[in-house]
Amino acid sequence: MQFTCPLILASGSPRRKNLLKQLGIKFTIHVSDVEEDFDPAQSSADIASAIAERKCAAISPQHPDGLTLAADTIVVHHGEVLGKPASPVEAKTMLRRLAGQQHLVYTGIALSHPASNRSVTACEETAVHFAPLSDAEIDAYVASGSPLDKAGAYGIQDDRGALFVSRIEGDFYNVVGLPLHLLYTALKTNFADLITT
Repeated sequence: MQFTCPLILASGSPRRKNLLKQLGIKFTIHVSDVEEDFDPAQSSADIASAIAERKCAAISPQHPDGLTLAADTIVVHHGEVLGKPASPVEAKTMLRRLAGQQHLVYTGIALSHPASNRSVTACEETAVHFAPLSDAEIDAYVASGSPLDKAGAYGIQDDRGALFVSRIEGDFYNVVGLPLHLLYTALKTNFADLITT
């Protein structure tokens, strides 16, 4: 898929970058550094969507002729949002909470094309089931450093992180950080004139 205008990815996530490359999409990265704070009274889907929209709004005016894409992924366990762990100790605590449990992953996406005054947000939900984990498994995973830049302290695409997930209900790519089918649907529905192939 290619576009008639520049596509700007407002994210520094290597996972989102790799997913777009996998689709053969050409894009430029312009990282948004907005705060990822949220109103805990909002629904989980609204939190992810609102943060994605804020990221998009911070970048899209700088690329008025481009199409800006932003995303935000949150992990929710028993109603509590688990962000990126601030330390290895916090990562271990998160993984112990998730072990043997189900949690929900939400990714909000936001697209904006200032030249035509169009913008849209959407959100995907996926249920993830973790197998029980031993302290040794958790310690080894955290020692690898991989969990420290990921919401919920794990990556489903990681070598070890993948071993902990017993099953999912929903979009796998949503858990990676960019729900590709939702993105494709949003593009076709709202920006079809900007897609060339």
